[in-house]
Amino acid sequence: MDRLSDIFSKRKPLIVFTTAGYPSLEQSEAGMEQAIAAGADILELGTPFSDPMADGPVIASASREAVQQGVGLPDVLKLAGRIRARHPETGLILFSYMNPMLHYGYDALCRDLEKIGVDGILPVDLPLEERSELLEPCRAHNLHMIPLISPLTPPDRVRRITQGMSGFVYFINVAGVTGARKKLPDDFPEMIRAVKEQTGLPVASGFGIADPETAAEAARYADGVICGSAFVSRLKEGPDKAGAFVKSLADAVRSAG
Repeated sequence: MDRLSDIFSKRKPLIVFTTAGYPSLEQSEAGMEQAIAAGADILELGTPFSDPMADGPVIASASREAVQQGVGLPDVLKLAGRIRARHPETGLILFSYMNPMLHYGYDALCRDLEKIGVDGILPVDLPLEERSELLEPCRAHNLHMIPLISPLTPPDRVRRITQGMSGFVYFINVAGVTGARKKLPDDFPEMIRAVKEQTGLPVASGFGIADPETAAEAARYADGVICGSAFVSRLKEGPDKAGAFVKSLADAVRSAG
């Protein structure tokens, strides 16, 4: 059994996204360490990018700051290698827009990720119709490609997007950009059920997880919970604050799941 499947088989995991290199490489690494210690099961390592069109103000600003500091995909891979060496049990996902990966080279990237021990890639802006060019090297190097599903994705397209995929499905809770929300949509349970009807993969819920309450609500219906913007906001206050926040989310997910 691979690492991600093992994690999902044991519990509903808490998945934490962070922008690598924000507020600095050292602080982002310290924040990841605190997140793991506080109960994060899987980390999504966000690659800084100059045009993060799917991201709200918090992550977009963090990405721009990291880019201005010169942080790029090679730095993210080095960071992933250090985290993997210390935490062989933690799931690691490379979260990236296509441009940095295309510049690096798909085959070279997948080869290097396999060597490091990264579990998969979440390509934010890769459409279904064009994914074979990245999917093939992912499969050749034993990497999961994590599919994204939005509330606006029709059932037939959900089935097509998730068919042949592995790892888990990232379900975007709201139609819009990343960011913490005060509550999840009223029809959230129905949306999760509709996605599950089209795929046998675990479905993890992201976008809008702002606090223990929204994390617990998501965990009642989804197979995993993803937090990004709210964690990145705390990280600016310091790794300890970010770690305490993750613990509150982890406790809520464990209780609800």
